[in-house]
Amino acid sequence: MTDIVLVQPPIRDFYRTAKRTIPYGLASIAAVLIKAGFSVEILDALATPKSHVIDMPPEFSYLSAYYGQPDRSPFALFHDFKHFGYSFEYIGKTAKASRAFLIGISSLFSPYVQEAIITAETIKAYLPTCKIVLGGHHPTALPQTVMQSAAIDFILRGEGEVSIALLAKAVRDGGTYDEIPGLVYRRADGTIRISEPALMQDPEQYPLPAIHLVKNSFYSRNKRASAVIVGSRGCPMKCTYCSVGASTYLKFRQRKITSIIAEIEAAVKTQRAGFIDFEDENLSLNRRWFLSLMGAIKARFGNCGLEFRAMNGLFPPSLDEEVVAAMRDAGFTTLNLSLGSFSKNQLEKFQRPDVRNAFDQVLDLAEKFGLSAVGYIIIGAPFQDAECSISDLLHLAARRVLAGISVFYPSPGSPDYESSLACLRSSALPLSHATSRLESATLLRLGRILNFMKLLIDRKDALPDPTAPESEINGCGDRIAIGKKLLQYFLHDGKIRGISPGGEIFEHKISAHLTEKFITGLQTLTIRGTT
Repeated sequence: MTDIVLVQPPIRDFYRTAKRTIPYGLASIAAVLIKAGFSVEILDALATPKSHVIDMPPEFSYLSAYYGQPDRSPFALFHDFKHFGYSFEYIGKTAKASRAFLIGISSLFSPYVQEAIITAETIKAYLPTCKIVLGGHHPTALPQTVMQSAAIDFILRGEGEVSIALLAKAVRDGGTYDEIPGLVYRRADGTIRISEPALMQDPEQYPLPAIHLVKNSFYSRNKRASAVIVGSRGCPMKCTYCSVGASTYLKFRQRKITSIIAEIEAAVKTQRAGFIDFEDENLSLNRRWFLSLMGAIKARFGNCGLEFRAMNGLFPPSLDEEVVAAMRDAGFTTLNLSLGSFSKNQLEKFQRPDVRNAFDQVLDLAEKFGLSAVGYIIIGAPFQDAECSISDLLHLAARRVLAGISVFYPSPGSPDYESSLACLRSSALPLSHATSRLESATLLRLGRILNFMKLLIDRKDALPDPTAPESEINGCGDRIAIGKKLLQYFLHDGKIRGISPGGEIFEHKISAHLTEKFITGLQTLTIRGTT
């Protein structure tokens, strides 16, 4: 028997990025519970390669025009809608076998809240005696709607480490709930009591995450185990597309360097981690603190061959020559740079500082120190013109950087939030505004085409000349060879084609105006690779 089971639910979408789903939050919650004397397990429904195709939700029917045909070319987007992870039935049976008195379910992202609710309802059906608590960004932002499910007994708003042990003790001992920070629950009369989100005033008071409970064998990169570290909480910036900076309760706090080093050391020793991803909202913002962290990493792990990344994005103005050199020495091989746009007007709409000059300076430094770089732009935001995004793509084409294309989606709690939870994901092309859905899909494909051209340059392959299309591609089973042929056709007439599993060439639905602007723009510049 286990006292408490913490669950990361499955997701349903067109794709998943396994390296970004390590349940760090649940491991942090588990550590607090273990310190309080409870036995804990993490049931990570995503720590499996299992997936199966399911019907696309009716609210996504409009996407069939853009994703309707399978494509094995390098310019493919999405096709099948899938359930990723273990089945709800498996989760329910596993929870029943545990006989846990409390089940905690993570609900980080709004488009997947329904999966979290189904997980709760399934577990309650299999184990009706348990109490169920949800935590994460979504129930923190919208607790009233989540509590509409009778299977959910509690919500912990804010940082659950503050409250989870208090809740577990109250459930076990039959105590009262009124004084538990961040707690949402039903009173005896059926009304909902909603507390303000809880906040860790001093992160150092809490134990390091219980990473031994994470199924680390699943989360590997280049045959080495991966680990996530969060060195700071919150973000002082107020970008309109982000709910973290907009949160009035979520103050910006940074951990002690010694604590972070101890956490990395634990990941290396107990999990044999070789790849460490910092998931901070703004890791390098405090220059002195960040340089101290890089120096400490180099001093302790300089000969261990660890690779570090910050895949959540780095703020370009925070990276000068001394900082980039320190990152290289610490084990960073790639800089993930949060750009937003090359348009000053668009950056102002995002309430984001003008990072353009800093972005270019960081790319020069990345080249000097032998680091690769990814530059992330946002497309399809409210009042963002599609031609502005074409300009952004062309700017990235001329620079030594991989193009990262992020389709805008409103986030509950952010200034740009609207509604329609299921569609709050990039793959749903959620908005059709100044940039239409057709244009967003076209921009995504153009990003794939641009990065394919950069790949060819990195491989020392000559970019192919425009060629009139043929009815079929003979003897081309290789994806690179297919891509070269389709690129030739695209440069000839601006049509983006795919190739079916059976070898049939077909045209994707696109904005011809945008592809013409893109091709014309490419003719005025020299495309650079990424190395």
